Amino acid sequence: MDLEGVIRTRPNKKDSWKTVLTLAYQSLGVVYGDLSTSPLYVYKSTFAEDIHHSETNEEIYGVLSFVFWTLTLIPLVKYVFIVLRADDNGEGGTFALYSLLSRHARVSSLPNCQLADEELSEYHKDGIVASNSSFGSSLKSTLEKHKVLQKVLLVLALIGTCMVIGDGVLTPAISVFSAVSGLELSMSKEQHRYVEVPVACVILIFLFAIQHYGTHRVGFLFAPVVIVWLLCISSIGLYNIFHWNPHVYQALSPYYMYKFLKKTRRGGWMSLGGILLCITGSEAMFADLGHFSQLSIQIAFTFVVYPSLILAYMGQAAYLSKHHVIETDYRIGFYESVPEKIRWPVLAIAILAAVVGSQAIITGTFSIIKQCSALGCFPRVKIIHTSSKIHGQIYIPEINWTLMFLTLAVTIGFRDTKSMGNASGLAVITVMLVTTCLMSLVIVLCWHKNIFLAICFILFFGSIEALYFSASLIKFREGAWVPIALSLIFLMVMYVWHYGTFKKYEFDVQNKVSINWLLSLGPTLGIVRVRGIGLIHTELVSGIPAIFSHFVTNLPAFHQVVVFLCIKSVPVPHVKPDERFLVGRVGPREYRLYRCIARYGYRDVHKDDMEFEKDLICSIAEFIRSDRPECSVKPETLEDDEKLTVVGTSSSNLDGVRLSVDEADFSEIASTSELIEIRPTTEKVRKRVRFVVPETPQIDRDTVDELQELMEAREAGMAFILGHSYVKAKRGSSLMKKLVINFGYDFLRRNFRGPAYALSIPHASTLEVGMVYHV
Repeated sequence: MDLEGVIRTRPNKKDSWKTVLTLAYQSLGVVYGDLSTSPLYVYKSTFAEDIHHSETNEEIYGVLSFVFWTLTLIPLVKYVFIVLRADDNGEGGTFALYSLLSRHARVSSLPNCQLADEELSEYHKDGIVASNSSFGSSLKSTLEKHKVLQKVLLVLALIGTCMVIGDGVLTPAISVFSAVSGLELSMSKEQHRYVEVPVACVILIFLFAIQHYGTHRVGFLFAPVVIVWLLCISSIGLYNIFHWNPHVYQALSPYYMYKFLKKTRRGGWMSLGGILLCITGSEAMFADLGHFSQLSIQIAFTFVVYPSLILAYMGQAAYLSKHHVIETDYRIGFYESVPEKIRWPVLAIAILAAVVGSQAIITGTFSIIKQCSALGCFPRVKIIHTSSKIHGQIYIPEINWTLMFLTLAVTIGFRDTKSMGNASGLAVITVMLVTTCLMSLVIVLCWHKNIFLAICFILFFGSIEALYFSASLIKFREGAWVPIALSLIFLMVMYVWHYGTFKKYEFDVQNKVSINWLLSLGPTLGIVRVRGIGLIHTELVSGIPAIFSHFVTNLPAFHQVVVFLCIKSVPVPHVKPDERFLVGRVGPREYRLYRCIARYGYRDVHKDDMEFEKDLICSIAEFIRSDRPECSVKPETLEDDEKLTVVGTSSSNLDGVRLSVDEADFSEIASTSELIEIRPTTEKVRKRVRFVVPETPQIDRDTVDELQELMEAREAGMAFILGHSYVKAKRGSSLMKKLVINFGYDFLRRNFRGPAYALSIPHASTLEVGMVYHV
């Protein structure tokens, strides 16, 4: 989860222990806010209805034993020591696992993948090699051959993602409501009913209202708040252990789990849905891996978070083991075990910790929506970067207000931690089950381990999680329906958008114009070529889009320089700036037609329009200057025999061509480079453009002419030509396809952001060409 205020850089093996410990300290505020606040509601949810606290203490000891072993096996063993190793070039989360698998087995959800993408350094950094295992090879070929299995894998990843989004609704609700529930100890039961919900709603509204500011101004407080909270609950736990029951450690024995289930039977099994809440937020350790390192997260959890939580749960159990007379149901909560003199300070710290934990899941939801959108599985949304210096600080208005509305609805609708806990528990355990399934495939396909290890992994951890899943699912009517309903809605949106986008791309491929048609028109293309650069946005990575022929047929004039621009995502987290662009020609040199493919990882930040324009023009100029066969991607890797050259951004390629607009910059650059200047032919010109070309031993006249023409065109201005598509199901399609395309996809296309918003294109320079797609 991308929490703002955290640097992106991660330590490598050569970094000092000081750097590792600093990152471990920072991770406490980002990763563990949700997990550390779970003691607020675990015992309260567990004893809400299914089991009751008795004089024998078998129930409380059994619950403590379950909590201890669940915390030990799932977060500590599974995540800290196993799952954290399955990173995608340092990134974690459900989509990182899917991306890792899609590269190894070539089952990507992105339709416009190229073999040239496999040349990216990030693509092979994790050591993709041919599998030595016969079973791994057969499994890989099976996945690549059967489209149904690829769809199942995609749906599995989407289900996990949807449950994370559902958790983004439920976690703020249960965390803040449980923290505020401390007010119940100072008032009657009738009074706190009318106070808790309004106070929780006010805090939640404030939390969502400040999202657009970013949290870099208060982010430095997150780690201290969580540290103070962990210190607080562990100290109270130690006090309760020594003061009330020093022998409570005996309950850590697995034998007490057996006694618990033997006595409580069905009620004990159903109460596992409350015990499950002790591991809420564990997935954040893996999802937030991109901001930290494995070692820093392992240190923070193993030596700080894990002992603090165990002491807190043991302390609560020690207190309850000596207090069997409970006046009302809500008295078994966390605050009852807090000494009366410090309850108000603890309440204040708990509310702050709950806000920190909620903030982490909210920004994590923004991050995962951005990843889904980048990989073509979610409609385009407006992404605002709240900081120009720190990676990952994003804000999505539509998602923010949707989360706020749903969170308030859950808080007002349920008004108790029991139903919220049932809902949150099912969302959490579903994500963990999805991670377990994907990890078993990673063990075979990516790590090339024996199939026996993968089976052991999925049987051991899968059986534990399936037990908790069944206990949560049985509470369907008592709140567990909420994450299922939310996930179905988001899953429907994601799959409809992905299906419609894929069908639209198929139509583009089938109806693209051949190169022979273009060559038959001659260098003028049979039309009037006017000054300027025409930038045609297309999803195609080869061939000529139908929108171009559609445009020139209806309006026989076009710009002197034409660029077919494809902005695509690749299944890696980041693309290095020096590998950003693939540039090539479409047709002979005199046609002045270029193809430029801008590649971004699913966690990359897209530049603003002015910076992107500059990098785009410089990449084309650099391609023209250094157009050599050895720089090009092998022609057999591309359709239509187009040769594309890898060109970096202007900031990464200091020895390449640089763009200079404004006379003030000329003097300081001209002294170190050969300067080409184009003088305007008219007196009134808005911009004066020159290319700064490095010293080149051999640069022929044709190259100089081509660079001059590109400068003249850039000086005249750029126009963005976008396709405004109306996608309709073709005749003879099934009723389901008509519903999905004509109503579902069309509704999403009309009500979400269009390409102009997604690409930050200035509206004054945009021209949309309408086309009807019958898919």
